Amino acid sequence: MHPSPTLSRTRGNLALLALFLATFVLGSTELVIVGVLDLIATDTAVTVSSAGTLVTAYALGLCLGGPALTAATIRLPRRTLLWACMLAFLLATLAMTVTTSFALLLLARAVAGALHGAFVGAAFAAVGAILPAERLGRGIAVVLGGIAVSTAMGVPIGTLIGRTLGWRGAFMVIVVVGAVVLAGLLMLMPAINASAGGEAAGLRSQARSAFAPRVLTMLAVGVLLLGGQFTVFTYITPFLLEVTGISDAQVSGFLLAYGVATAIGTFAGGWAADRNASRTLLAANIVLVLALGLLYLTGTIPVLAAVALLVWGLVGFGLVPALQYQVATLAGPARDLAASLPASAVNAGIAVGALLGGWALTGSGLSAVVIVGLLMCLVCVPLTWLTARWTAR
Repeated sequence: MHPSPTLSRTRGNLALLALFLATFVLGSTELVIVGVLDLIATDTAVTVSSAGTLVTAYALGLCLGGPALTAATIRLPRRTLLWACMLAFLLATLAMTVTTSFALLLLARAVAGALHGAFVGAAFAAVGAILPAERLGRGIAVVLGGIAVSTAMGVPIGTLIGRTLGWRGAFMVIVVVGAVVLAGLLMLMPAINASAGGEAAGLRSQARSAFAPRVLTMLAVGVLLLGGQFTVFTYITPFLLEVTGISDAQVSGFLLAYGVATAIGTFAGGWAADRNASRTLLAANIVLVLALGLLYLTGTIPVLAAVALLVWGLVGFGLVPALQYQVATLAGPARDLAASLPASAVNAGIAVGALLGGWALTGSGLSAVVIVGLLMCLVCVPLTWLTARWTAR
């Protein structure tokens, strides 16, 4: 897919802004539920652990439904797919606010997750059409930046609204903001056709390229790197309270700093991916190993634990633009179909990491959680190096 020769830089930047705001809405919707789980559990007469399956349903919808929807809509113009996914996503979120059935709530979350995955895949394909190749990494970072900023800002704000107006009120606010963003998409996104590869080749041929061994290896890198991080991050609050020995208020400050570092790192990672995506991914992997190693060795010292978190935040999601860039490069003519796969790999890694962290915590305690995450990232280094050699050729 090549950038449109008639698209001005200003129009391209406005389109990127629309995509950034859209992914901010998606990210807020995905994660704000964590802050109101107890309210949902009370309202729907289920346990908090049962309400937690709403998080799982969304993640599974994104991992499995996102690529399936992308495959089913591969011939649709990207602009059409973007607004249709956003509209359907808002309707699924709206359905959450009016249903009294937990089963329907679960279904709405799974559907929203699938639409989230399809939207992000279409957004990455759109970035490839509206930007020149030398700015692709930065464009990818803008799309991912909406999700990163939603984690740092949207989720705390949404949780505050949910605690004030009720959990349904929080999602209603998201729907209203999302409707404004949808209008922005319709006005600011240029017409973008499906990729030439999607039109010329059948789905089976596309799938062969999208799921080629080299692409699958790159996706395995994503699973391991995000899995290693979320093995630790899922339990970072008890680690900071019990191992580092800081107060509840200080934990909030540490996590806010981590969130800001993550947002900065995502945009910096896009710039670095444009310069050399394979080298960026390998360097981020190595720095991530060092940051988690520092957290394990000096986690009892608050200042050094904070340094470890900041470094981790800068590279942890800063590597994702390079991952997306590498998948697109290795998938070749099937880049549109492959566009949603890194998001699936990231979410699969998050799910696996949370599970492994729980097992490590139960078996050996909080320090073991960091060791398991560190080992996952360390094992990934040879794979990252190998994929760098592939894309260097």
